[in-house]
Amino acid sequence: MSSKPRIAVIVGSTRPTRFADVPAQWILKQVQARGDMDVELVDLRDHPLPFFDEVASNMWAPSQNPEAIRWQETIARFDGYIFVTAEYNHSITGVLKNALDQAYKEWIRKPFTAIGYGGTGGVRAIEHLRLIAIELQMVSTHATAHIGGSDFFAVHPAFGKKPIEEIESNLLPSTTTALDELLWWTKATMAARSAGA
Repeated sequence: MSSKPRIAVIVGSTRPTRFADVPAQWILKQVQARGDMDVELVDLRDHPLPFFDEVASNMWAPSQNPEAIRWQETIARFDGYIFVTAEYNHSITGVLKNALDQAYKEWIRKPFTAIGYGGTGGVRAIEHLRLIAIELQMVSTHATAHIGGSDFFAVHPAFGKKPIEEIESNLLPSTTTALDELLWWTKATMAARSAGA
């Protein structure tokens, strides 16, 4: 069994025309190239969650919906997360917010980072994600990655249609820092959770 931290790259959009696959595949490749974390893509398209309708968070009452339970079991396998998020009206996507709400115990004391995209690079979405994650008792990295402005329009299939590798030099410094921080926090929280057990 691997002692490397297990990291999920969570694709936070389910729209048929989503751009999310481009940054998701790119960040997945960056983590795989490092070799210090085991990484897996977790696509919300594969988890058709209902709108949250349980009697309470699963912190207080077991969930009843089979899809919610399957989602909780999926994310429980991981030690940390990388959220791939668009920015919708200064926030994260509705489907990602719903997915975050469908679990609680599984997120506690686990770290995350994010890669955001959009006209402003998803900065407001990631700030909102951090506020939600604090309530879920998660740990955020300081650094995150952003695809915004002219870079976003250069690689978006509706505009420039360039491969993401053409803007990679702009993404790598912040991405490297974010992944270094994620690794540090993942190891730290794994050790702390193990000691607490």
